[in-house]
Amino acid sequence: MKRLLLAASLLAALNLHAQQLQTFEIKADDWAEGEPPKEVFVVDGTIKIAAREGNKAIVIDPAPITDASAQLAVSAAGNASIEARVFATKRGRSTPRFGVSVHGMSGYRLLVNPAKKALEIVKNDQTLATVPFTWTTDAWLKVKLEAKKGADDAWGITGKAWAADAAEPAEALIKHEDKGLKGQGKCAIWATPFSGEPVFFDDIRISIEAAPAP
Repeated sequence: MKRLLLAASLLAALNLHAQQLQTFEIKADDWAEGEPPKEVFVVDGTIKIAAREGNKAIVIDPAPITDASAQLAVSAAGNASIEARVFATKRGRSTPRFGVSVHGMSGYRLLVNPAKKALEIVKNDQTLATVPFTWTTDAWLKVKLEAKKGADDAWGITGKAWAADAAEPAEALIKHEDKGLKGQGKCAIWATPFSGEPVFFDDIRISIEAAPAP
């Protein structure tokens, strides 16, 4: 009986340490303007490094207007979170849509959707949760998406958005629950520049659980 308990304890310890917490802080100031470096894996759209007000950022260009995205850091094998500072502009009545995602191209996305005056959690182009949100053009905004595994293989997906010069909200603004999520894949930035204006991403922070190197 003691041997069984010891084996169970060792197995629990191995499972606890099977995944390693990794954090990444991504700033564009050290990169040359122009084509993005290899750290920015462009999936779709025109994405470059450019300066705004003296600071460099990852920029999603409006030509062509598409659901542009770029993956960052390494692939998660468990919990994942991404936070970014975003600057976008409307033109007339046209507004962009932008946000961040976890767990690969088919994973969860947190999107600011000014046309709907909403903050949304989206997966595979299906909107799973939405809350009212007022976006301000030509102002830096922070967005944060987290996916955390809880008891009984249940996952909590939570999102926040707030003015970049304000304190982070203590509580999530939007939530969704999932059962049996795989929790694998890279974090990413997203934008659809419907307004015809570029969307800037900077000060990106990523935290993931990743499988240890062999």
